[in-house]
Amino acid sequence: MNISDLAEDYLIDPKEGMRKLTASYLNEVMQVEAENQIQARRYERTGKRKAHRNGTRPRSLKTIHGEIELDKPQIREFPFKTKVFERFSRVEESVRVSVAESYLEGVSTRKVKKVFSKFGLENISASEVSRIAKKLDKSVKEFLNRPIVGSIPYLFVDASYFKVRTDGRYINKALLVVTAIHEDGYREILSATVADSEDESCWESCFESLKARGLTGVKLVISDAHKGIQAAVQKAFLGASWQMCNVHFMRAVLKNIPKKDKKEVAYMLKDALEDEAKMQKLAVVLDDKGYKKSADTIDSFRFDLWNYKSFPRSHWRRIRTTNGLERINKELKRRSRVSGAYPNDQSLLRVAVCIMMNINEDWITGNRYLSLEE
Repeated sequence: MNISDLAEDYLIDPKEGMRKLTASYLNEVMQVEAENQIQARRYERTGKRKAHRNGTRPRSLKTIHGEIELDKPQIREFPFKTKVFERFSRVEESVRVSVAESYLEGVSTRKVKKVFSKFGLENISASEVSRIAKKLDKSVKEFLNRPIVGSIPYLFVDASYFKVRTDGRYINKALLVVTAIHEDGYREILSATVADSEDESCWESCFESLKARGLTGVKLVISDAHKGIQAAVQKAFLGASWQMCNVHFMRAVLKNIPKKDKKEVAYMLKDALEDEAKMQKLAVVLDDKGYKKSADTIDSFRFDLWNYKSFPRSHWRRIRTTNGLERINKELKRRSRVSGAYPNDQSLLRVAVCIMMNINEDWITGNRYLSLEE
């Protein structure tokens, strides 16, 4: 089925269209995996071929869009290995358990009921939910407690907020996330922590736990302007520099600029980020125009905008912002829209870490993120 047919199906029936689109994509992923394992495309004559295809076997997979039927390739000489069922179902199961927990704990909102039914959970028991949750929690615990190996010069830290049910009411809780770039240029997700806030003590505890797992060699920590992060970095990583994410800095400055001048100031600000002298002049210009808060923001971070320039030039683009965390945050927010809130802290952590485990596998097995050229 081509993309046009899939698009047409989606327009006719969005739910069925998404099921077909998901099935088509995952089938294609398995075909690529089969080619890599066989070392040859379909019917290709090559001396590199290691094995031969042996048809496909139907395999069902429960997803957020309902149960889908996939065609799992078979290889004659050895078992076909795929990450589709392990990786895809791990995240899907964590989301399903979160919804089921909400329902079983009496969170009887219309949205939860609808999603509960959509997942086909009507016949699931509390004991079954508990069994699946324990299995997932074991993997989560192993991921969060694994040893950190090798020197890590760059740390990226960020927090996202999610609604979590606590003592019968919903409150916003912070998910503290730490990622890193190793000396060999590869990225890794180090930790995720659910906290009541983003204050200094929470971040300091997070950093100390990373050090206990073996974190060493930190030279630069990149984050937004949260004071709790800055204070914790100073205490936990003596000798390391803190880098204000340039994107967050621009947002902070533009926040107090009227709409009529925003575009012009954004252009000037982007240009000034390349040179300290230009940034100082811009602060004066903004102050003269009456934009004192924006000028004060520039003064507040003037010592922390260019720390990345002390490192190899080939690294600059990657270490001046926290943009590398965007994929994680987007996926977390997307998954959270399913039920709108989490029934407890562990449910949030379970979904978040299952997503991160998949992304982390891509990072550590994919292309090098930083060039090693000085």
